[in-house]
Amino acid sequence: MAANESYPDDLRYHPEHDWARIEGDEAVLGITWYAQDALGELVHFEAPEAGATITKDGAYAEVESVKAPHGAGVVTSGSLSPCLEIGIGMACVPVEDAVPGTPIEVDVRGKVRGAEVREKPLYRKANSG
Repeated sequence: MAANESYPDDLRYHPEHDWARIEGDEAVLGITWYAQDALGELVHFEAPEAGATITKDGAYAEVESVKAPHGAGVVTSGSLSPCLEIGIGMACVPVEDAVPGTPIEVDVRGKVRGAEVREKPLYRKANSG
């Protein structure tokens, strides 16, 4: 049986569907009913270490579900570009890193590789002459 939609007033909500319950100098963190419903069954959850310091708008946990991965840094697609003859991919990155030229690291089948945020289009147009 699914839980009833609920948004308690004692929680502080973030636009990304996370919440915090402040208890003294500590916070209990969670995701909203909407996020739980959208994610469905969780297949992976990696919480921060006990006592870890987190920052406003920063990632604090890794969540993956049967329906979709959640959070920045998740590669959504990738392939070898026949025009550029290099690997290209699409990923969710934090807004502050979404500036063309920003160096990032990506996990490709368990290997961390250097990458760079690029402007679209990710291909060269063929010469028409």
